[in-house]
Amino acid sequence: MSSVNKNLSQPEGSSVPNGKGMRIGIVVAEWNIAITGALRDGAINTLLENGVLEKDIVLHYVPGSFELTMGAQFLCDDNSIDAVITLGCVIQGETRHFDFICNAVAHGVTNVSLKYNKPVIFGVLTPNTLQQAEDRAGGKHGNKGDEAAVTVLKMIALKSRL
Repeated sequence: MSSVNKNLSQPEGSSVPNGKGMRIGIVVAEWNIAITGALRDGAINTLLENGVLEKDIVLHYVPGSFELTMGAQFLCDDNSIDAVITLGCVIQGETRHFDFICNAVAHGVTNVSLKYNKPVIFGVLTPNTLQQAEDRAGGKHGNKGDEAAVTVLKMIALKSRL
């Protein structure tokens, strides 16, 4: 979904489920930490605002976005964790490195989710510029971390209903 005219921090559709009793893992890439830290803060604040207890948020860091998949897998190994949010930022550069990393992380996150039958949320920004990243990490387009937290709560609720 395009975010050109959308604030990511204002979810559409159904209400946000209460996260009381949910245990959420968050794995954050240290690369571009000014951006990923803002995403982390947005995700944590949204989880807390929607009933997840601070003690039920398990936070870990990995060096870069490529390592998010393995970090998510480590968290999914813990049966007490209901779901995982991955947060990263890969900014387009002059080489094809961007394409390889983004593709690998997107596929990896999907594969971990399917392997463990747990929601693993792709909260990775893939902007063309630093300004676009800033706009989506607490700037004029809201915070993708907020969106990832809402998504994780909705997916856990869906799984529990089925």
